[in-house]
Amino acid sequence: MKLDVYRVKPGTKVNLAKWDPEDRSLIGKHKAAAHARLETLTRKLDQQQELLYAQGRHKLLVVLQAMDTAGKDSTIRYVFEGVNPQGVRVAGFRAPTAEELARDFLWRIHSKVPGHGEIVIFNRSHYEDVLITWVNGWIDGKTCRARYEQINAFEKLLADTGTTILKFYLHISKDEQERRLLERRDDPTKQWKFNPADLKTRDKWVDYMRAYAAALSAT
Repeated sequence: MKLDVYRVKPGTKVNLAKWDPEDRSLIGKHKAAAHARLETLTRKLDQQQELLYAQGRHKLLVVLQAMDTAGKDSTIRYVFEGVNPQGVRVAGFRAPTAEELARDFLWRIHSKVPGHGEIVIFNRSHYEDVLITWVNGWIDGKTCRARYEQINAFEKLLADTGTTILKFYLHISKDEQERRLLERRDDPTKQWKFNPADLKTRDKWVDYMRAYAAALSAT
């Protein structure tokens, strides 16, 4: 199955250079057919979510991690638009507060995980603490490697206590990101999403790709 090409198995080493960000083979060539399939899957997801909520035994955590403009917000909007909002919650993680920095990096994450019968979507996540922190030199390699182990232990704890974790890295090329950033800057309806700091992040693109590959391989 083509999907297996992008599934990271434990113990494997990720090479992002081998993943084509423009690959559309999984959704087909025609957008209309892809949207029709999405509608079918959304209805199925809605039914499954109702059962999850009604049973109140299982928990689902969806982790979305990506570079800016890769489509985290759009993924949440289109995939979960037909699901009952009573059983779904989105948690986003910005720069940590002083209170959060005074504790371990997973402290603020743990309080956002799903409860019984709930779906929680992480728009960015605990992986920020082995990505932006490492790229900017706020932590060294030793600390970063320790955090990989701590993330694995944290996710094992969640899994052992009834949480199913689905993790998705949304891949985007540097050229496509530039196009989307310029669109944000120039389109009045999207300017609210434009952040000049995102342009500075592009200067460290290679470092971010290395950080993502390392994190995907280690966790």
